[in-house]
Amino acid sequence: MNTTVLPHILVESLESIGQSHLIEHALTLDAPVLAGFIEQLEGFDLAAIGEYINRYGKGYASAPPAASIEPARCYTLGDQTWDRAKYRGIGQQLIRDGKVACFTVAGGQGSRLGYDGPKGCFPTSCVQNKPLFQLFAESIRKSEEKYETRILWAIMTSPLNHAATISFFEDNGYFGLDAEQLMFFEQGVMPSFDLESGRLLLAEPGVLCTNPDGHGGAYRALKESGALDAMLSAGVEHLSYFQIDNPHAMILDPVFLGLHRSADDSSGEMSSKMVAKASWDEKVGVFCSIEGRTEIIEYSDLPEGLAKQTDDAGALAFNAGSIAIHAISLAFIEKIVSDPRYALPFHRAIKKVGSVDPVSGESCTPSEPNAIKLERFVFDGIKLAEQSIVVETDRVEEFAPVKNATGADSIESSKLLQTERGARWLTEAGVDVPRDDDGRVDAMIEISPLSAVEASDLALMDLPDSIAAGSTVVI
Repeated sequence: MNTTVLPHILVESLESIGQSHLIEHALTLDAPVLAGFIEQLEGFDLAAIGEYINRYGKGYASAPPAASIEPARCYTLGDQTWDRAKYRGIGQQLIRDGKVACFTVAGGQGSRLGYDGPKGCFPTSCVQNKPLFQLFAESIRKSEEKYETRILWAIMTSPLNHAATISFFEDNGYFGLDAEQLMFFEQGVMPSFDLESGRLLLAEPGVLCTNPDGHGGAYRALKESGALDAMLSAGVEHLSYFQIDNPHAMILDPVFLGLHRSADDSSGEMSSKMVAKASWDEKVGVFCSIEGRTEIIEYSDLPEGLAKQTDDAGALAFNAGSIAIHAISLAFIEKIVSDPRYALPFHRAIKKVGSVDPVSGESCTPSEPNAIKLERFVFDGIKLAEQSIVVETDRVEEFAPVKNATGADSIESSKLLQTERGARWLTEAGVDVPRDDDGRVDAMIEISPLSAVEASDLALMDLPDSIAAGSTVVI
């Protein structure tokens, strides 16, 4: 067979991992398409891909359940045994000294919201419809004002929305930030492969089917994009990590950062926030302790008996729900991406993946799941940390996710939570806020991040004595 259209070393690599169909397919391509195909193939570590196909393919065996799963220890809201003011001061100094940067995972599209574009561009605030990116940008601006510092912001996009995301920021003047303090980079991708044969699939002639490698790919993407080195050079030591779909994420929480950096039981590598679960079957990951190490178990993987287990007071024992907010040291990220002992595992998903036949070029649309997609999860880094702590926060204060168009975790529920949080902050500041007989806020309230990123920021503002029932208020 004439295989000279591909470089010899590439031919050997493909043959060694059972992908000879791609060598034959290359013979059918004209020069421009072939060049792109070669570039794509050379962009992957094919030896590693072969290992992943063997490990996660048809013969895949899931890991046995842990022998002992216990609830994770948490710094809870009602616990008075730790000095909140002390850790707030430590965290404030970290921010003031430029030791903390923000990191947002924003690779998703708004399709589940009925929105055509990056999810970060979706209009979200409850009165002015500010997009998610603007809310976070304004939070950074307010924090810079509070702490008299400059805050870097890394944003991980995907191949699907990278260009659109950058254009959105450019068109909006970076929402008042300097372009130089933002770092945009794409997350990596993994090739999808056939469930039965393990053959890599083709999306079109000369193009492999790929899928984003998950938010766990953020560690390597930070390094390979140069963002990690740029932040190290700027004196940054820790990242405040949050996902794009939570407008209530407190992007720089001094108490949390202080605990992460200085608590006796924290190695300062990776720490996390939690909220008390709304119910035993709420679809959030759960913080657990397995063989003395903290980690997250996906809601679908936690045995129902444990999920329903209660303590002596009748509360859920496994109550610590993850809200995808973490503090991560840059030194820890360096360790994960450079030391094979700290490599994150992949998680496999069996999905329907359309493809083209490598010989005929005909499209194949499966009626049943036919392929395996591999992705990594950022929270798998938790169990690699020497000591990882979990800190409870209030659900209304910091968790108003925008995932769906209606129902739970929707733009509708998020806007109600935004108003509720605004009402709490105003009440704390001495403003009379109307509520109906059921205790719901009888108004619509939006507090701009430029005014406040936490309730205490309202103390210096000139606020009304009261809010009229049924009114719409922007502070």
